[in-house]
Amino acid sequence: MINIIKSQREFFNKNITKDIGFRIAQLKKLKKVILQNEENILNSLKKDLNKSPFESYTTEIGFVINEINYMIKNIKKFSKTKKVKTPIIYFGASSYIVSEPVGIALIIGPWNYPFQLNIAPLVGSIAAGNCSTIKPSEYSPNVSNVIEKIIKENFNENYITVIQGDSKISKELLCQKFDYIFFTGSTSIGKLVMEAASKNLTPVTLELGGKSPCIVDKEVALNLAAKRIAWGKFLNAGQTCVAPDYVLINKSVKEEFIINVKKQIKDFYGDNPLLSKDYVKIINKNHFNRLLNLLNQGNIVVGGNIDKKNLFISPTIIDNVSSDSTLMNEEIFGPILPIIEYENLDDTIKFINTKPKPLALYIFSSNNKNINKIINSTSSGGITINDTLIHMTTNYLPFGGVGESGMGSYHGKASFDTFSHKKSILKNQTKFDLKLKYPPYNTPLKFIKKILNLL
Repeated sequence: MINIIKSQREFFNKNITKDIGFRIAQLKKLKKVILQNEENILNSLKKDLNKSPFESYTTEIGFVINEINYMIKNIKKFSKTKKVKTPIIYFGASSYIVSEPVGIALIIGPWNYPFQLNIAPLVGSIAAGNCSTIKPSEYSPNVSNVIEKIIKENFNENYITVIQGDSKISKELLCQKFDYIFFTGSTSIGKLVMEAASKNLTPVTLELGGKSPCIVDKEVALNLAAKRIAWGKFLNAGQTCVAPDYVLINKSVKEEFIINVKKQIKDFYGDNPLLSKDYVKIINKNHFNRLLNLLNQGNIVVGGNIDKKNLFISPTIIDNVSSDSTLMNEEIFGPILPIIEYENLDDTIKFINTKPKPLALYIFSSNNKNINKIINSTSSGGITINDTLIHMTTNYLPFGGVGESGMGSYHGKASFDTFSHKKSILKNQTKFDLKLKYPPYNTPLKFIKKILNLL
């Protein structure tokens, strides 16, 4: 492990990765080998999570391909030296900002979107000119094996490498000196990553999670809201960091909303979602058992069926949930949707603000006054209005958390910036020199104050 990191640093110091042409070529190669291995990736996602080809392509492969295409198209613009203004007191000087690679990046990926959430950060690292080490999750072994195969067969390990293993391997990696660490996972593990990074003063991006609330106003297209919330919640069986964690709904539309969601679940997955080819399983027994313990913390009004042998839990809605329950105080990360009614929007906002800042917040309303009130009175990583999840799918919006839901962002230009250091450069002229800045300081202070106002 140490030898690989040492070799990557030696390779990076040759400045090969700093060449824009090299970066573009590597991105094109990555795209090519992903498409060549598309069937293998789809099969591995089926084995690990029972993902359908459609869901696997749209949320994993297609997402990455789109990110690569965007980066190839824009990398020259992103890399261009940016000239900025220089204070008039430095007349004749010039100032500019150069984006340089941070160096050796460690990418630690999760199991829930095991291809996308390992490779999308890699795209940003490549585009910015870094060497990269990827540590995929041991909970999705089939996808991790495919990633390792793709990288090993097509890229020099001194440039990009994959290191597999359990949490022990992750700890060993975190003890090494990297120039940047990009972690996607739970808040609890994110704290350990940040603690380990601090020992080497290594900067980090933490893409975490938390309980993302979904507010449903009484002024709303209720059927469409139910459809979009059901889609966002039960995609990947709720194992999505930005899935709606719970619904806060106006009391006057709650019962109709539940009826609509129940209908949408049937439309999506049939009479028995556990048999649907489009429904994803829970990743392993530990997570399955954790979710089982949450099913008895309220009244199940929809779903609640399980297949213990194959690790399926049907899309479930739970009513009459206590705010003190585990269900309302831990990220669910599964296909269980608590419903909490409200009468006053101000009380709902206060409730959200008593919780850690979420990664996402969803608002369903046709009342712009209420929408703006929620936006201005809450803090979250991002917001989608009248839909779910889609704010994280665009290259034009940075995606990331705030507070306990994470720090830093990526996607599109934000990915390039995350894996880059913005180096400030000021080039002064040599034709004349201001003597007043040197000792002995005989210039009146009154005059100096006027000069400093020119900065």
